[in-house]
Amino acid sequence: MVKLNPTLEEFNEITASGKTLVDFWATWCGPCRSQAPIVEELAETTDVKLIKIDVDKDDVLPIDFQVSSIPTLVLFEDGVVVERFVGLTPLDEIKKAFGIA
Repeated sequence: MVKLNPTLEEFNEITASGKTLVDFWATWCGPCRSQAPIVEELAETTDVKLIKIDVDKDDVLPIDFQVSSIPTLVLFEDGVVVERFVGLTPLDEIKKAFGIA
């Protein structure tokens, strides 16, 4: 499941249960374009839900999560932040943080 720029209510509902990866990105960001296929593969091959937040279109969530550099990945498990990565992050590192083999 991939959700692009959800409302705050949708964001809270999606992250409340299970594993969710939130990708803060922008269209002009080169490393973000490299990160996109990695996070999309994770969402397609595992039970991890993916939320993509375009920092140029959402001015609330990036501030709430103190995003100052992109790409920034925030990993949630049952509504709790379990890990945060800044910069291009390999798939294996994300899987490890989620406890996925």
